[in-house]
Amino acid sequence: MTNQTRINYPNLWEKLAAYAKKAGRVAARPVLLLYYVLKNPATPKSDKLLIISALSYLVLPIDLISAKRLPIIGWLDEAVSIAYAYKKTSKYITPEIESEVESLLDKWFPEFEYEIISD
Repeated sequence: MTNQTRINYPNLWEKLAAYAKKAGRVAARPVLLLYYVLKNPATPKSDKLLIISALSYLVLPIDLISAKRLPIIGWLDEAVSIAYAYKKTSKYITPEIESEVESLLDKWFPEFEYEIISD
């Protein structure tokens, strides 16, 4: 019997990338770490299910608390779900995953060097 994946990683990646670019580097980091932990074969299925739930709640248009009606409180439920999943699965974050996420964040959010121009 073949191991069949039911997650459409390219589609999920597109949605996460769009979220990350809007949310900024700090908010994107835990989301990307969760994504890479999800793809790691060493992560147990129960923790993968938790990550899938949190990431799905983040990218799908379904909300318990609408961010359009209650802007600050509306984002709180997504933040709590990501924070809980991150805390529960952070033990599976390897240095390789951290390195890959940091290099991706550097590519998406390059730091600009400023030059002071004086007369």
